[in-house]
Amino acid sequence: MKAVNELIIERTGSDVTLIPEVAAHLIDSGGKRLRPMLTLACAQMFGYRGDGHVKLAASVEFMHTATLLHDDVVDESELRRGKAAARMVWGNEASVLVGDFLLGQAFRMMVEVASLPALEVLSRAAAVIAEGEVMQLKTAHELETSEARYMAVIEAKTAALFASAAEVGAIVAGKGEAEREALRTYGHELGLAFQLIDDALDYSGVQAELGKRVGDDFRDGKITLPVLIAYWKGDDDEKSFWRTAMREGNQTDRDLSRAIDLMARHGALEETVARANAHGATAQEALMRLPETPHREALLDVVGFCVNRRF
Repeated sequence: MKAVNELIIERTGSDVTLIPEVAAHLIDSGGKRLRPMLTLACAQMFGYRGDGHVKLAASVEFMHTATLLHDDVVDESELRRGKAAARMVWGNEASVLVGDFLLGQAFRMMVEVASLPALEVLSRAAAVIAEGEVMQLKTAHELETSEARYMAVIEAKTAALFASAAEVGAIVAGKGEAEREALRTYGHELGLAFQLIDDALDYSGVQAELGKRVGDDFRDGKITLPVLIAYWKGDDDEKSFWRTAMREGNQTDRDLSRAIDLMARHGALEETVARANAHGATAQEALMRLPETPHREALLDVVGFCVNRRF
């Protein structure tokens, strides 16, 4: 990770001074770095000794950072990781363009690794993530969204990059389809668990720990699983509340508290966390197909972190 962080600093360099300023604002703000760690651990699990995994890990982090810069513009977010979002400091245009720069640098590093399979996996993930963003736009404020549709969005927006980050570790280590498939499944299921916990924390977390305001998803009218569960289980009066608050965006200061109360009444957060635990268990099962190593044990522990975290 030290090598990855050094490479990240190097590749955010530019004679256009605004680029490293905007990039550093987000990159240096204390992200978990989970995705690049997956790439490193999955490569080292098989005894890989080159440096290609470092460039792929940095590429993965740049892809993730670019999507955050773009997401904050689309969502009109004010905070990111406890700081003012880049768009609040430099504007929407700079955030989008620096995100594009980071994507370009990510693909440059992929090409330098000279692994066509790794390039194919990560480039496909980039397209899928964009598809997920568009799907989310189409389902925004729509309470009749099916669970399958919701899961398709988070599979694209979150799970795709987790899956690819893990799989390219096996690819750069020269492993075959069995190992690639096991790690792809691990990353995919881990990503689903991670996003489900994110969705639950928006209604149950602590702002200082989350790095964003509690209830931002509610204010933005985002249709997440806790909302869907409370809506499905609610009576007519409750359904009317959700339609007014989420679909019409007509909210008062007391509405977030009522939303949280309705989720508690119907066990929406507990059910969301239970789904996350189920996906986490599937991720661990996929890892058990691989040889026992310290890296495999660490990757098993990552699942526990993701489903038990408070931020």
